[in-house]
Amino acid sequence: MKIKLFFLVLVFSICSAKFLMAQDGKIATPSDTLIVLWSSGDADVAEKACLMYAHAAKKFNWFREVILVVWGPSEKLLAEDSKLKDKIASMKKDGVIIEACVACSNMYGVTNDLKVCEVDVKGMGVPLTHYLKRGYKIVSY
Repeated sequence: MKIKLFFLVLVFSICSAKFLMAQDGKIATPSDTLIVLWSSGDADVAEKACLMYAHAAKKFNWFREVILVVWGPSEKLLAEDSKLKDKIASMKKDGVIIEACVACSNMYGVTNDLKVCEVDVKGMGVPLTHYLKRGYKIVSY
């Protein structure tokens, strides 16, 4: 029984550490990780606030890790706007992690369009809850 518990704790610890690992190979902590929650379907909000700040936060090392969560109407906007697709590609190249909610993208019928842009489309309820409960820095647009 003690051996099973030990292995369970060991596996949980390894999985937790991997989940928190930043792209630079170091453990990302809530204080040096920025979560940008983008839900607005407004192109001006995307271009002139949300994506501009998220990209700068990574490029200028304001945060070790920057995760852009594309959620709801922003998913449809991204799928339809080639200028925003180019911006997302540039952000990915500079190390911004791009995630999107599969439930929302399925509702808008844009899941495959987002995957073509190399967006990590997945269930986001659990990851977002994780970010919130652990005190990550979150800004929303």
